[in-house]
This record gives sequence, structure tokens and C-alpha cells, in this order.
Amino acid sequence: MRNPDIQKTMRMQQVKEAIISDFNSSVDQRVGRYMEIGHQWIIGNHHFAVASAECINLYRDGHFIAAVMMSHSINEGIIVFVADRVKLHRDKSGGWTKSIEDLINELEQNKTISKTCADAARGIYGSYRNDVHHMNPKVGSIDFPVLARNNLKQLAIIESEIFGVDIVDGKLNPHHPVFWDLNSDGTASVFLRLE
Repeated sequence: MRNPDIQKTMRMQQVKEAIISDFNSSVDQRVGRYMEIGHQWIIGNHHFAVASAECINLYRDGHFIAAVMMSHSINEGIIVFVADRVKLHRDKSGGWTKSIEDLINELEQNKTISKTCADAARGIYGSYRNDVHHMNPKVGSIDFPVLARNNLKQLAIIESEIFGVDIVDGKLNPHHPVFWDLNSDGTASVFLRLE
């Protein structure tokens, strides 16, 4: 009769060795993927900040489908956040709510975001969002590594514009203070991504 504790310990060691081997064999690719994104190193500590950091790590580690899914959600979360911060009315006549695309277009038209930022947001929104969200058969033919890379680069454009900062005399100087929760003493709650 086999001892279940010994079997569990052996299995744990096998899994550990497999994880270490996978990491060691892919570390250069992971570093390359992380570096190629060019993500914003600091963003406001808002409800989507942790998800955005995890999305970068998903792409870095080669989890492309999950990175695409998260990029859709983060993009939409940021667009709604920006619309709320500038007090853009999200309701349409007849009790409907404006679509994400409507919000992107309106934010661009009223110069809240640049054409470059709007194009990046539209790019993510138009990147098989419904097919991926609903796992439609189309997902079987999508090149997810390429799509994930494109979406993460576009997300970097969006976050860099919304949360762009300069450091002046050792202090954070946001390009768009409306998107930061600035305290009366000049401090702000931030989310750093400095790996």
C-alpha cells in the first residue's frame, strides 16, 4: 500500500520542477514581451489598476487569450472612468446607455482624449471583442499572440495619455490632474509598475 503523503510530496516535487523548467526555458521570451509593450510605469490607483498590471503579466508570461480578454475589460473600464471624471453623460434618449464606441467618439470630439488615444481605444474595442467575450467559433482562427501584443501596446498608449506624468523637483506632476486622486497636501494614491 502506498503512502498518500509520500505520493503527494513526490507529485509536488514533479510540479515544482516542471514550473522551474518552463520558467527557465522561457525567461528570455518573457522579458522580451514585457519590454516590447512600453507600458506606463505609474497610473492612478483606481479600480482597474491591479487588473492592468495583471494583464501585462499575463502577456509577459504567454497567456495571450487571457491578456486579450483583460485588455478589452480594462479598455472599457478606463473609457467609462474617463467619461465619469469629465462628467460626460452616459445616457442616451429613450433610456439607453451609450456604447463604449459612442463614449470614445464623444471623448475624442470634445478633446478629452487625442485621436491617437481614441484610435487605440477603438482598436482594442474592435479586436474581436464580442467573439472573444462569447467564445464564438471565430476564436479558433485568431492569432492571439499578435492580437495580445497589439492590444497591450494600444493599452499602453491609452494609459500613457491618461496617466502621463512628469517628475518636477521630485514631485509628481500629472499631465491631466482630473484623472488622479490628488490630496490637498499634493500627494496622490498611485499604482507603480516598475518591474
